[in-house]
Amino acid sequence: MSSVNLDGNPIELSGKFPETGDNAPPFTLTNSGLEEVKLDNWAGKRKILNIIPSIDTGVCAASTRKFNEKAGSLDNTVVLVVSADLPFAAARFCGAEGLKNVETLSTFRNYSFQQDYGVAIQDGPLAGLCARAVVVLDENNKVIHSQLVDEIKNEPDYDAALKAL
Repeated sequence: MSSVNLDGNPIELSGKFPETGDNAPPFTLTNSGLEEVKLDNWAGKRKILNIIPSIDTGVCAASTRKFNEKAGSLDNTVVLVVSADLPFAAARFCGAEGLKNVETLSTFRNYSFQQDYGVAIQDGPLAGLCARAVVVLDENNKVIHSQLVDEIKNEPDYDAALKAL
């Protein structure tokens, strides 16, 4: 079990956060079309998992925009934005923003993702949501970069994530 901070106050997380060199846990999440998708749907591609609490917050929106811009044109790479948001909300945001280089995925039917990736917020006002994190996977789903952002209100280290690719 680990923790992060919200305005400097500790927030407990459950699960084990993946570290560089780990094999990524398999997952099933719900896409914007309400279809169940698995990690294997992107077999052979590099993946940036931009894990966020909610697309409806300024920092989450900013990280989604930045990964859309910075990683969207990389060869053989997909950006997967994972949150507990309903698929409708995430699709609405991306549509309104014109973001075409990210895919939004929801944990709302599959809470096990939060546990399996060690980002399940257990207490405080954000209980039930994901902590802010970035996990970068190679073509074989090996973790090549991971960052659990210490302060939920801070943006991740984009350069470190992109450099890992």
